[in-house]
Amino acid sequence: MSTTVDTRTSRGDRVAILLFIVAGSLLAGWSVIQSGLAIAAAAGNRDVRVLADFSGTTAHAPIGPGGAMREVELESAYVSAPQLPLASFWALIARELLGSVAVAGIVLCLIWLAVNVLRGRIFSPTNTTLVAVASIGGLVAWAAIALLNTMVANGAIALISDREFDIPVMSIPLQVVLLLAFAAAIVSTAFTVGDRMRRDTEGLV
Repeated sequence: MSTTVDTRTSRGDRVAILLFIVAGSLLAGWSVIQSGLAIAAAAGNRDVRVLADFSGTTAHAPIGPGGAMREVELESAYVSAPQLPLASFWALIARELLGSVAVAGIVLCLIWLAVNVLRGRIFSPTNTTLVAVASIGGLVAWAAIALLNTMVANGAIALISDREFDIPVMSIPLQVVLLLAFAAAIVSTAFTVGDRMRRDTEGLV
């Protein structure tokens, strides 16, 4: 059986935590609504709007004097596909579902953590697990969503160009992955060490 240290929080801390809980709930609700709207818009699989990566691709835009066309370099742009291939269509649905589930799951973990802190339970096995699940789950979900988005964009461009345009593969920046993984490891380790110190301190009492 685990025990917890009764840590009283100030009124300002309680207000801040409650505001965090409200903001998290609104974020989760907004994410679910946005995913639902995106799925509804693509449900008929006609004229589907897709964000694609065009890194290094040149195009022309009316940015010169009098609206004259000038060459620009694209990083990303939205395209409208008359219809997505079946695999890309289901990848789009999976992307939206995964996005909403991931946001809701992470928010749930953080709200649970906030409630525990509000009750004075800061370092505990439960809180350590919540931090680890939110951190690692968010990182995995982000990578999976990027992969699914690549599948959607590749299918749309292949259909529009009749497979004559090679779209750059949307890659996940290694630096970002390493930074997020490092941050997740640091936070999880901090809670693990804090919980261990709590148990050691209780053993001395």
